Amino acid sequence: MAYPYQPQPSASAPMPPLPAAIFGPQYCAPYPLDLAVVKKVMTISDGNFAVTDINGNIVFKVKGSLLTLRDRRLLLDAAGNPITTLRRKIVTMHDRWEAYRGDSTESKDLIFTLKRSSLIQFKTKLDVFLAGNTKEDVCDFKVKGSWLERSCIVYAGESNNIVAQMHKKHTVQSILIGKAQFIVTVYPNVDYAFIVALIVILDEINEDEKED
Repeated sequence: MAYPYQPQPSASAPMPPLPAAIFGPQYCAPYPLDLAVVKKVMTISDGNFAVTDINGNIVFKVKGSLLTLRDRRLLLDAAGNPITTLRRKIVTMHDRWEAYRGDSTESKDLIFTLKRSSLIQFKTKLDVFLAGNTKEDVCDFKVKGSWLERSCIVYAGESNNIVAQMHKKHTVQSILIGKAQFIVTVYPNVDYAFIVALIVILDEINEDEKED
């Protein structure tokens, strides 16, 4: 029996086993996926973030909480259903964020935690720990790069295997209408809702640094 050809990853090192789905199998595509992240520069109201496919169809939206405008974000699917609540832990030195399933903030619904690798950083370097990794000795994912340049890369654990990367996409139109846009390429079988959640947190951390 002949099997269809399966493209092989180009990295020489073997890919470490990834969680099949972090938020759900419906967010894992068997092929590389490009998502456009559009941020309205001039607004601070909720709904200032939209994530579309390459055809412009809305895939995710981001809402902020009016009571805690900067410390909580809600990632919604295109129909407005909550996928994850992102909450910043206030009393921490390492910019610790937690992601919960749906609109919950209960510990039993924790999906992952993100924190800075070190206190003083000239470039972005963040560690991501899935909820089952309670010791936090070794991260499950790592984010490196320059958020300012929109050139961050997400790696699997401590390896050099890339699971997602982002790059800028500026057009004259995007500048005129006050929107910043960049593209995120999510690698095959990687949960793209998880990658978008990381990007929302990255944006919040960057906004905080601007204000310091």
